[in-house]
Amino acid sequence: MEPIINSKLPEFKVQAFHNGSFKTVTNEDVKGKWAIFFFYPADFTFVCPTELVDMAEKYDQFQSMGVEVYSVSTDSHFVHKAWHDASESIRKIKYPMLADPTGVLCRAFGVMIEEEGVAYRGTFLVNPEGQIKLAEIQDNNIGRNAEELLRKVEAAQFVATHDGEVCPAKWRKGAATLKPSIDLVGKL
Repeated sequence: MEPIINSKLPEFKVQAFHNGSFKTVTNEDVKGKWAIFFFYPADFTFVCPTELVDMAEKYDQFQSMGVEVYSVSTDSHFVHKAWHDASESIRKIKYPMLADPTGVLCRAFGVMIEEEGVAYRGTFLVNPEGQIKLAEIQDNNIGRNAEELLRKVEAAQFVATHDGEVCPAKWRKGAATLKPSIDLVGKL
């Protein structure tokens, strides 16, 4: 299996449901920005709306950090619209909901469950240079937490702008960072 960290965002062109209309989203739309790709199995399920609403409730914070959020499932953009129209919770979503019915994006990010035709819960952070800086994949019975993701994005952005510094476990914005050194490594 090829490592995904620091690999380039794949080329793609998909349909999306966003702010009440359909649009095309490509890898070109992501260039020069921080982006989160938030894969989930399917619309009209049980855990997925809790995660997507959690992301929707934090969306303004992600936006203020210069991060665009893209949710992705193998549903079509028509199904995304139907879910949006049918669910008061899903109507809270302001970020683009990407449609990947052929599984091209799911396969490119390594989250496709071929036997089921759906994605694992995968979370990927892409930097403005188009490199994947964070990758998490988990079983579909385990929901994610947008608050945890916010902290990780803050850490990735800090490291990107502070050459040679690292963010230790439980790091929070404004907290002390470390500069790796031979002495520090020897004490770990």
